[in-house]
Amino acid sequence: MPAIRNTRKSLRRGVVAAAALPLLIGALASCGYGSQAEDKTANAAATDGQKLSASEVRIGYFPNLTHATALVGLQEGLIQKELGGTTIKPQSFNAGPSEIEALNGGSLDIGFIGPSPSINGYVKSKGSNLRIISGSASGGVKLVVNPDKIKTLDDLKGKKIATPQKGNTQDVAFLNWISEKGWSVDPESGKGDVSVVRTDNKVTPDAFKQGSIDGAWVPEPTASKLVSDGGSVLLDETTLWPDKKFVITNVIVSQKFLKEHPDVVEAVLKGTVKTNEWINSNPDKAKASANTKLAAEGGKPLDAKVIDPAWSSILVTDDPLAATLQKQADYAVKAKLIEQPDLAGIYDLKLLNKVLKAAGKPEVSDAGLGAK
Repeated sequence: MPAIRNTRKSLRRGVVAAAALPLLIGALASCGYGSQAEDKTANAAATDGQKLSASEVRIGYFPNLTHATALVGLQEGLIQKELGGTTIKPQSFNAGPSEIEALNGGSLDIGFIGPSPSINGYVKSKGSNLRIISGSASGGVKLVVNPDKIKTLDDLKGKKIATPQKGNTQDVAFLNWISEKGWSVDPESGKGDVSVVRTDNKVTPDAFKQGSIDGAWVPEPTASKLVSDGGSVLLDETTLWPDKKFVITNVIVSQKFLKEHPDVVEAVLKGTVKTNEWINSNPDKAKASANTKLAAEGGKPLDAKVIDPAWSSILVTDDPLAATLQKQADYAVKAKLIEQPDLAGIYDLKLLNKVLKAAGKPEVSDAGLGAK
């Protein structure tokens, strides 16, 4: 009998300890302990709802304003709210290739990313690893120059102009623009009539101030940071596109995750659609929210002189603007960065259009590049 009583006491102690464990973990997390301490905003929303088919979803994004849907959706808990008890694990990236590598390597499920990395990732895997499931943003890319050295577009010849990375969306756009001027640049080295200097966006403002580059073709908020440091906007990329719209950020998903957890993907898309609606209805609040998230990423918020012009140049949209993706692929081929790709099947917009229809919004097109 004593042995039985001791066993019962041990069981009771185990139950109490197990019940207390989540409280202890929660307390530690609230104090900033643990590897996910930086993800407070993502997990602050209600997570006590019923889990979907996955207990968590790993979402990647960049700390750029062109990823406003991700920044605001995570900060405000709008995406998490749709997921209920399925927890978001956010991951921040600085370049498209590293995010594609994470997606292909199985350490990322869904990502916000530019068109060129999407194309490269799709082509390199022969269409087996990702799908574009939504648009996210258009615009927000500018050519900013030192006005003492460059006063007209023709003055770019012989100058050093930065892009974020070889083969990234801005790099492809700039190389295409150069070729349309009749100038020549080697796409691998960046040497030619214009010196294309591949520079991390975090480093570009310092390089500009030090005079090691004469300008940059970059996304926001880097473009407006350069303007605040004395630069001048020589060209807004929106002026080069019909209707002044072109895809700058997509939402992509691992095909494996899409196949195994379509309910989770649909919930994320419900969150992005509601986030974009909230951003467009509350631009000032959304701008402040994005700035708060950027501050959490970089240590301090953007000055008003940077974020105000940057924010106004970006359009958040559910429409992937698929026709412009094909055009950007053509630019990459023209620049000899990739072979002519077969993009048939790169889009799978069925879940997005289901969400849009349920919300009373118009469906969007894949421009003939959808999965069958």
